[in-house]
Amino acid sequence: MHIAGLFSAIIIGIVIGVLGRLVVPGRQHIGILWTILIGIIAALIGTAIASGLGVADTKGIDWIEWLIQIALAAAGVAALSKVKVRR
Repeated sequence: MHIAGLFSAIIIGIVIGVLGRLVVPGRQHIGILWTILIGIIAALIGTAIASGLGVADTKGIDWIEWLIQIALAAAGVAALSKVKVRR
């Protein structure tokens, strides 16, 4: 992976993480760095899932890929928040 690819993964991860956090109702008990990390992981896994489904490269904006990534980020934020609350 080139530096441009890493930089874009971080930027997209931030956006996906924040959108995923906004989708989860209530207060989340995790910091912004965890949100970004979850967003980056969700973006990478979401891209792999979208590629497997054949919807990663479409004409225009890849809405299905974005929805998959945001759903994964929301699930990650909710799961980590519940783990943090239990501790």
